[in-house]
Amino acid sequence: MRIMTAIACSAVALFSISTATPMQSARAQDSSGFQSYLQQVRQKALQEGVRAQTLDQVLPGLTYNPRVIELDQSQPGGSPDSAIPPFAPYQSRHITPERIANGKAAYRRLIAKLIDVERETGVPGPIIMAIYGKETNYGSYTGNFDIPRSLATLAYEGRRRSLFEPELLAVLKLIDNGVPQSALKGSWAGAMGKPQFLPSVYLRLAKDGSGDGYADIWESEYDAVASIANYFVNSGWRRGEPWGIAVNVPSSLNRSSIESKIVPTRCPRVFGRHSQWKTIAEWRAIGVVPATGNSLGDNSMATLLEPDGAGRRAYLLTGNYRVILDYNCSNFYGLAVGLLADEIRS
Repeated sequence: MRIMTAIACSAVALFSISTATPMQSARAQDSSGFQSYLQQVRQKALQEGVRAQTLDQVLPGLTYNPRVIELDQSQPGGSPDSAIPPFAPYQSRHITPERIANGKAAYRRLIAKLIDVERETGVPGPIIMAIYGKETNYGSYTGNFDIPRSLATLAYEGRRRSLFEPELLAVLKLIDNGVPQSALKGSWAGAMGKPQFLPSVYLRLAKDGSGDGYADIWESEYDAVASIANYFVNSGWRRGEPWGIAVNVPSSLNRSSIESKIVPTRCPRVFGRHSQWKTIAEWRAIGVVPATGNSLGDNSMATLLEPDGAGRRAYLLTGNYRVILDYNCSNFYGLAVGLLADEIRS
């Protein structure tokens, strides 16, 4: 956008000239390129079945949002070789007495629905509530960014177009399917509603839990609960299997003997910290035993994680822990969900 700036040049004469700062020039270029990019998106959306009427309604009103790019570029990265911080400080910040109390209150409020959902899916109510608490503080904050605008900006910017352009096309399909555009508010990165689903996840896995024919993850807690459970079922949650247990590890344990020989192709900094898989009986035989009264069946398979290093609290994790990681591939996130669920259940 060209901006006319009046400049006082001398006491003798005043005149106006047209000028633009480098930032203004960049924004003008962004605006022009952004609109051209949206025309490309329009053609792709038409090819994928989105009606022209919907595109005419949505695309002309979208504008480039530089704030979204600022937030994206400020995300912590970290090189593959950078040190991973300890879990304990994260745990103290994310599993607070207030969050536990609010989780227990939400659990009581939704207990009837949670019982029905667990009966149908096998996903325990406390696990669902822990996800709900971690994602949006039990629905109290779901984000106020315009989702179509954010996704269009991120896709246009291009660094991660392969991720964000499919999500932009997906949100256009949501609107085409009847989801009100005014409802599409969420995080700057495109996550929406109480469970913070991306648009493509909504299209695949959002579920109507209230029986009104519409999966309203923005307003309905019943729909949010049913949708989270459906996500877990789709990721392979096994009925009746805990996520993991806290354990004590003997100082004499030869950790090199239990290192996994598998090189992870997904989330290597997450799965690379997990040991070999052994049965609970095999772990017990080498001195790894439950730290509390909770345990797992002798034949249950588990992997060891020591998030704070040797000599500190450790965990034996089951396959269901990896389902939690499908929601957010972070050991800190997965442990926080599991531990918060245990607190809500207690």
